[in-house]
Amino acid sequence: MTAAIELLTCRVALDGADLAEHLRIRRVVFVDEQKIFDRSDVGPQDHDPRTAHVLGLVDGVPGGVVRLYPLEERGLWQGDRLAVLPGCRQFGLGGPLVRFAVRTAGERGGRTMVAMVQVANVRFFERLGWRRVGDQVDYVGLLHQQMSISLG
Repeated sequence: MTAAIELLTCRVALDGADLAEHLRIRRVVFVDEQKIFDRSDVGPQDHDPRTAHVLGLVDGVPGGVVRLYPLEERGLWQGDRLAVLPGCRQFGLGGPLVRFAVRTAGERGGRTMVAMVQVANVRFFERLGWRRVGDQVDYVGLLHQQMSISLG
């Protein structure tokens, strides 16, 4: 019998240790599990001080992440690298992570947020209020759907 989960929380990484944990979770999911990237999924956005690296916690233990950052167009934010560790997927951490990212981008002056979503996850995002933009495209070797949500 599994113990009941008491608390799902999300927060922006506070220090270097948090950032290292954020990047570790992304590596586990995108490099080791899904094999989307060969060695690392770290990109220029990870070094931009405007980027928010978010941790999702299951009873205080990091179990998922999402990254968000402003784009060149004023008010437009990108959300990406949503990842939940396999052992934490049963707890429903994805929804809180996406909602936290949307709220955070809005609080930081965003009007619209966009994301490239793996096709298997499109309905999940639609249930959270996101809408499809355009047709599916190949992105990092997998079919993705661009999606957006108003932050106002």
